[in-house]
Amino acid sequence: MKRTAAALEAALGALDAQQLRRARLTIERPTGETRQLTLADGRRLVDFSSNDYLGLARHPAVAAAMSACAMGRGAGSGASHLVTGHGIEHARLEEELAAFTGRESALLFSTGFMANLAVIASFAARGERVLLDRLCHASLIDGARLSGATLARYAHADADAARRLIDADPRHTVMVVTDGVFSMDGDLAPLPLLTRAARAADAWLLLDDAHGLGVIGASGGGVLEHFGLGADEVPILVGTLGKAFGSFGAFVAGATDTIEWLIQKARAYIYTTALPQPVAAASRAALAVARSESWRRERLGTLITRFRTRAAQAGVPLMDSVTPIQPVILGGAAAALAAQRELEAAGFLVVAIRPPTVPAGSARLRVTLCATHSERQIDDLVAQLAAIAERTRRGVAG
Repeated sequence: MKRTAAALEAALGALDAQQLRRARLTIERPTGETRQLTLADGRRLVDFSSNDYLGLARHPAVAAAMSACAMGRGAGSGASHLVTGHGIEHARLEEELAAFTGRESALLFSTGFMANLAVIASFAARGERVLLDRLCHASLIDGARLSGATLARYAHADADAARRLIDADPRHTVMVVTDGVFSMDGDLAPLPLLTRAARAADAWLLLDDAHGLGVIGASGGGVLEHFGLGADEVPILVGTLGKAFGSFGAFVAGATDTIEWLIQKARAYIYTTALPQPVAAASRAALAVARSESWRRERLGTLITRFRTRAAQAGVPLMDSVTPIQPVILGGAAAALAAQRELEAAGFLVVAIRPPTVPAGSARLRVTLCATHSERQIDDLVAQLAAIAERTRRGVAG
């Protein structure tokens, strides 16, 4: 694209014409325990788009921990971790995350995107190969590209396809990468089979379990707990603190030498200001609440079952997901946007997801469920989705 105002205007116009231009919603009052949020224009909507799966983002203990730490230690860290930015709250949180995930060590990052860039670039290099699931998160794709390694992608959730790619060049295959829970489809990676394929090639297996930790597994240990796998099978685990744990930031957990290598080599860690200590304090509180209030995870499971049962009874087509992520595929971007607007008029916020975030022809409503939704909210949403699905089947715009 030429660097001219006219070229930008034309490119933005093309996005408008394809119904692919993104827009932000400004929130006046965030989601509370009733799952209602207030937009800047005054509208109140039940939020079915947040990743706050356990309802911890506004938990009083989490907010209090952040406030108390800010009063005592200030709002910012002031420097990178390797200068003067690494505080006691960071150190304590890393220890607690390592214990929670059953790893020797953990390392904090400001975002999951940065964590994924850091890991892949630190363990893969030019002349080597990195294999990714076709539906891996954008941060994993960008991490593989920036590493300089050759990027190869296997068919979604197809461990046999991954194995064939490995067998084609096992000597240069250094890393196999997958999401644990795929963020747009809500399904799980075939992790047991991927572990065998990676081990056969002596390759690192990187699991990004951003949407699984805190939610999946008997104690919230994520996809690894769900499949009964540990650090030996999956040596590098990436997790986020901004989803089920309701805070902000991310971490990498692994063996002590793995984490030490990242401290020495990960540019996204070395050359950035450390996460503020109050955020780390809030994350510690959220982790404690998630572990002590197991009813949140149990209730979330009950609501997922209710939503899927009611949706099946009402003829709402869902993908095969046992997680809080429940996509309703509508096909075209225009249909997905129209459905979002219809739901907003009915009092629900369910954001339409369009290409390039999802493949062409698979635009969708991405419904996400939370432990603090009510049964009535679930049932009312399903009723609205059923009407949209019926019109979609008949080819009538909403």
